[in-house]
Amino acid sequence: MAAEKLDKIDLKILQILQKNSKITNLDLSKKIGLSPAPTLERVKKLESINVIESYHAKVSAEKIGLNVSTFVLVTLAWNKENALENFIEKLNKIDEVTEAYIITGDGDFLLKIITKDIPSYEQLLFKKLSQIDEVERLKTFMTLSKVKKSKMLPFDYE
Repeated sequence: MAAEKLDKIDLKILQILQKNSKITNLDLSKKIGLSPAPTLERVKKLESINVIESYHAKVSAEKIGLNVSTFVLVTLAWNKENALENFIEKLNKIDEVTEAYIITGDGDFLLKIITKDIPSYEQLLFKKLSQIDEVERLKTFMTLSKVKKSKMLPFDYE
């Protein structure tokens, strides 16, 4: 279902659930002005059409000892056969890579990597990432602090 087919109530539900997915159906129904049964029906519809993909616990990386966050710009060696497919397959086996994007510009991929400390990142860089045959060049950007991280999608909820 396209975004334009979602009505104002659907959008309000999405806004509320992005802020707090643990809200009870009763509380959600009060916030949107419907009774609980149609509220639950709408949430189930949003789930069934994959507008709501899943629900997650947001875990604090720092509180579980994951203190180093980096972004790595990757340039592939395109002369290698099946470079893209092989790189993606190998990348998906590295748990520390939490996000990966094919990009335009100075590189081919941008990776977000989270590790417990600098030695762990160094191990990952030299023993795993740089050992992938399809990698031509890696460039690390070390994060110092987080100034914004929003899980709210930027669209008009009204």
